[in-house]
Amino acid sequence: MADIIDTRQEPESALARACAVLAEGLPVAIPTETVYGLAADATNPEAISRIYEIKGRPRFNPLICHVSDFEMADLHVEFDPLSRWLAEAFWPGPLTLILPLKSDSTVHALASAGLDTLGVRMPDGFSRGVIARFGKPLAAPSANTSGRISPTTAAHVAADLGDKLRLILDDGAAGIGLESTIIKVGGGEIHLLRPGGLDVAAIEDLTGKAVLRPEAAGAVIEAPGMLTSHYAPSAGVRLGATEVRPGEALIRFGGLPLPGEDKAAIVLDLSPTGNLREAAANLFAFMKQADATGAPSIAFGAIPMEGLGEAINDRIERAAAARD
Repeated sequence: MADIIDTRQEPESALARACAVLAEGLPVAIPTETVYGLAADATNPEAISRIYEIKGRPRFNPLICHVSDFEMADLHVEFDPLSRWLAEAFWPGPLTLILPLKSDSTVHALASAGLDTLGVRMPDGFSRGVIARFGKPLAAPSANTSGRISPTTAAHVAADLGDKLRLILDDGAAGIGLESTIIKVGGGEIHLLRPGGLDVAAIEDLTGKAVLRPEAAGAVIEAPGMLTSHYAPSAGVRLGATEVRPGEALIRFGGLPLPGEDKAAIVLDLSPTGNLREAAANLFAFMKQADATGAPSIAFGAIPMEGLGEAINDRIERAAAARD
């Protein structure tokens, strides 16, 4: 099983040990403000291959590369003025930008899945210090088996991948609990590839531009999290439930009870007060908790589409999608 180091109690030991393991070409589970990531040297093809192997991830699904500062980002990608504006406004934070790869970038093609663009993010918190100390970008998808529920605690990582890893850094529960929002700028327009922890309204307020949504999920894989079936528990998922079937697990929102929940395997409320930020932080942990009951299906009550509700509903819809 992986060693677990608490970054709050042993920050220097966590940094040194993480960099040593990364230098061996091995992935390390690191905490970010969004979810826990499975990080490896983005310039090392063997290290990147180990991410794919550990996750069981399709090779055509690209990885986000995490940087510690703008100087590191500028070594690998080209910023257009609008993308630079967004990065300066929202980095460090839960925003990933899809940008053209520089011809002399040392990020390996395995990380970009052979595309001529790269998803880049500057995370907040302890992981940023790891990247700065290591001195190279880290490719870091969520630290879970591919397609399954993303981890928001070190314990989630250990339960899923602990026997495949050498090291997990524990910095407590992820503050946001949803993966980053992924944006691509083209022709002066802002395209949303994946809703996430940054409210799209904040981007629209900053730029005065409407953010364009994709016409269909999973059509073209330009960025992580675009597969139609993703974030899936073992149980089936039922959307927009207005009642609970006997033996189902229920995840609801806003303190609103549903008929039949007295016969549910478990009843969880993402935010009894209707706070979408609290709901986002709880989503993946509650999905894991509901799945652990062994219920045949998980029923989700209605969640508003406003603000972070867009990202929450996106994750639930992908969890409910048909699986190959």
